[in-house]
Amino acid sequence: MSYPKDAPTYIPKALFVKYLDDYMERFKIQPKYLTSVESSKYDNDNKCWSIVARDMADCTTTNFIAKFLVVASGENSANNIPVIPGLHSFPGEALHSSRYKSGKSFFGKNVLVIGCGNSGIEISYDLATHGANTTIVIRSPIHVMTKEVIRLGMTLAHHLSLNLVDNLLVMATKFIFGDLSRHGIVMPKMGPMILKSKTVRSAVIDVGTVGLIKRGIIQVQGNISNIMGNIVKFQCGDEISFDAIVFATGYKSTANAWLKV
Repeated sequence: MSYPKDAPTYIPKALFVKYLDDYMERFKIQPKYLTSVESSKYDNDNKCWSIVARDMADCTTTNFIAKFLVVASGENSANNIPVIPGLHSFPGEALHSSRYKSGKSFFGKNVLVIGCGNSGIEISYDLATHGANTTIVIRSPIHVMTKEVIRLGMTLAHHLSLNLVDNLLVMATKFIFGDLSRHGIVMPKMGPMILKSKTVRSAVIDVGTVGLIKRGIIQVQGNISNIMGNIVKFQCGDEISFDAIVFATGYKSTANAWLKV
């Protein structure tokens, strides 16, 4: 089922919700809300799936039998918090990016953002523009690009080799941002398009974060050694006091906890 022809390129929330409602009505789908799948096991004898689901509202369980099972819960759905020595001793607020709402409540505070994907880059910018003293951990080489450069790369990839496209994108990025290595941001050896095709690692879209890093408003650090109270020790030798830590460290799969194959 397609969106209306006059729908914008980037679908707003209200239109997306209406699309889901229309989709359920058209295909007579009856979703079960507030329901958690506790186990799902395939019965080889009867050639079917046996699923146990719990109603979160009244804490009752229901058994379902199905010939086919579609797992559409996403590859990764559980917050991933890395193991950092001493993290348990940190007295400040430590939250995953999924719980982050706004930088307003962090005004004047020293905040460490761990993770340099799109979430980490955007959260760092939001914190800094709301007056937080922001530091971001960038451990691995990353490609930082603008939306326009990424769109250009996707267009060129239909007509040119990925190697040539990557060379053009890297040249454009260096022209726009300059040499970012002196600010703690190093490019991978692979170009952005080839890196994406081989490792599924995407380029990071700059929302203004790079400019704040170059101006010294957002600090960049590398690997963390350990945490002692509110002091975070980095492998470079720096020791910095923080009031809060935001983990923009992605998600991990939970399907193996209930999906028995």
